[in-house]
Amino acid sequence: VGEHALGQLDEAGFRAPAEALAHLHQFRQTVERRGLGVRGRERLDELMPRLLQAVVAYAAPDSVLPRLLKILEAIVRRTAYLALLLENSGALGQLVRLVGISPWVSAQIERHPLLLDELLDTRRLYTPLRHSDLEAELKSLLGGVDAQDLEQQMERLRQFSQSNMLRVAAADLTGAIPLMVVSDYLTDIAEVTLDRVLNLAWLHLCARHGRPVHGIGDGPGFVVIGYGKLGGIELGYRSDLDLVFLHAGERATAMTDGPHPLAWDLFFNRLGQRMIHMLTAQTPAGVLYQVDMRLRPDGAKGLLVRSLSSFAEYQAKDAWTWEHQALVRARPVAGDPEMARRFEVVRREILRRPRDAATLRGEVRSMRGRMREQSDKSRPGHFDLKQGVGGIADIEFMVQYLTLRWASEHPDLVRWTDNIRLLETLARHDLLPGASATALADAYRALRAAYHRCVLLDAPTLIGDDVLVAERTQVRALWERLLED
Repeated sequence: VGEHALGQLDEAGFRAPAEALAHLHQFRQTVERRGLGVRGRERLDELMPRLLQAVVAYAAPDSVLPRLLKILEAIVRRTAYLALLLENSGALGQLVRLVGISPWVSAQIERHPLLLDELLDTRRLYTPLRHSDLEAELKSLLGGVDAQDLEQQMERLRQFSQSNMLRVAAADLTGAIPLMVVSDYLTDIAEVTLDRVLNLAWLHLCARHGRPVHGIGDGPGFVVIGYGKLGGIELGYRSDLDLVFLHAGERATAMTDGPHPLAWDLFFNRLGQRMIHMLTAQTPAGVLYQVDMRLRPDGAKGLLVRSLSSFAEYQAKDAWTWEHQALVRARPVAGDPEMARRFEVVRREILRRPRDAATLRGEVRSMRGRMREQSDKSRPGHFDLKQGVGGIADIEFMVQYLTLRWASEHPDLVRWTDNIRLLETLARHDLLPGASATALADAYRALRAAYHRCVLLDAPTLIGDDVLVAERTQVRALWERLLED
């Protein structure tokens, strides 16, 4: 039987039929241990020939078979999912296609089988939603949940985020959307999620403690600031959210107006804590987002939530240059519109301050050196796309340096937070030599595209030393020209 099976797998196109047969034997043993019922066994017996037929029709059956079997192991006791794949040949075809292209997608579906439902409608699957449509979908998804059922709300939020990320990945992998707008879609998902998380946390707290009457309008007097990739509209599939929380309360000891009043500073701190819990708690549907709060004033030892006035004072008097670099990529992403406007005023004032060019250059260069020393994973034959010499971080640091260097003379530099539009603005003011802005933008796109592919392949973000050599050389040469003595 074994020899016959090997011959069939060989004829079907498997390059390593013995390995494929081993995967199938292992899967059968796993199913037997799970004690499948009669109905489930019948469906699985009917599904397997169709699945193998779809696998061998794929260009690389050896890689796709073990990934698909892992997904089947995750759903084998959920007969509704077996029925979904049996009754919808299109869904099975889409599953094989996406799993074959991306190990990351495969792992997502294995961890969250609910995503299989997304395979039923290909028009929906390959057409990601933008901001307003995402808001409508999330409102509908949460509409039937009891307002006090925080656990179910968190489950629905995770389903919303995961299903929409899968749509973006499907459209990305099949070329339905260009690479450079992938981050726009992923950023929209994060912003809509954050806005709803803030809203839910606010309602839960106000129901018990009442509102802090801050006197700046009807909003909550609380704003979420996105830094890093979120602030720069450059989120990837595995990106953390770099956040800072700010509130409007100037009188920290003033009390909320509810049945169990809290001092304002305690109320806003609990609001921030509840948001982080809702974002990071492990539920049956997984984690919503990993959150990094270390960019707040005074870092990990600082207050979780600060008043806007105290944030402004810190930025003006105590912040390090690297914190002003981070502020280049900071923008409001959720919360009170009036608070967002006030934050933008503070940001503009800080970034437009005149700076001594030599001092600034030395501090930026020193910070980049420390970061590379701690984080660069380059090794012989392999280049770290993010931290290697001539990589993504070098471009980001140059853009931040030039923005801080020239914003006092060219105020429109602080309008944007994303690197491409910042480079376009620098070019418009002739603040980079020759065609350097275009070369940097092209290198940035190429390096980010390679980084992005590594993530979808579920691989380390490294490339061979012989890849993107021209781009990395250009980045390195411009770094030496701008920032080395």
